[in-house]
Amino acid sequence: MALLNEQFFDSKDEMTEYLASLLEDTLSAALKSDGQASMLVSGGSSPAPAYKRLSNLELDWSKVTVAMVDERWVEPTHEKSNEAFINSTLLQNNASSANFVTMKNGAESAEQGRDEVEKQYQTLKQPFDVTILGMGPDGHTASLFPNATGLESALQTEQLVCAINAIESEVTGSITERMSLSLSGIANTQHAILLISGNAKREIYEEAKKDGSELDIPLRAVLGLPDLKLSVFWCP
Repeated sequence: MALLNEQFFDSKDEMTEYLASLLEDTLSAALKSDGQASMLVSGGSSPAPAYKRLSNLELDWSKVTVAMVDERWVEPTHEKSNEAFINSTLLQNNASSANFVTMKNGAESAEQGRDEVEKQYQTLKQPFDVTILGMGPDGHTASLFPNATGLESALQTEQLVCAINAIESEVTGSITERMSLSLSGIANTQHAILLISGNAKREIYEEAKKDGSELDIPLRAVLGLPDLKLSVFWCP
């Protein structure tokens, strides 16, 4: 079972403030002790305000490498691209000098592009200093979607990344082909942070803590990682 630290906030602003401060402290400590830092980031509305605040910090961003937790297999110019989101929120202002490692390459499919992405991710500082995760109303985290093609392999492989083809749903939208951290990739971090908002997702999270199929609720696999330091932040 992961080493859980659950924190429930009264508002999104309060959660944002705490998250931004935690990320600042984590990156500063890594830069001081190791001379470099690695941060794995998710898309979505929850971390966006913290990313924007973080971008203005006076860190030695040239020694910080930012990489992605998951990505749709679309061009970086696509409106649904997580890379575009990270560029517009985090990699601005002072943080524009950070090193960025993408999860998308020129291969026709995520499956065909996986090995190249794996090589890139193997060059990152490991274990990662911090990994920011989200969770969907279907219990997915990163792009580990319930019963997706590639999910069983993603939960078993020792590689950092995996190719996923999700079952199309309201949660996935029409773009089901993804690149994602594998379960091993998620485990490969000093500190993982899971951001959850709303009562519906809180219920899914509580369900994921119970015994059951990891294929049905993939977050279960993350919660079951032994020795993973996992902070869970929830707000209404």
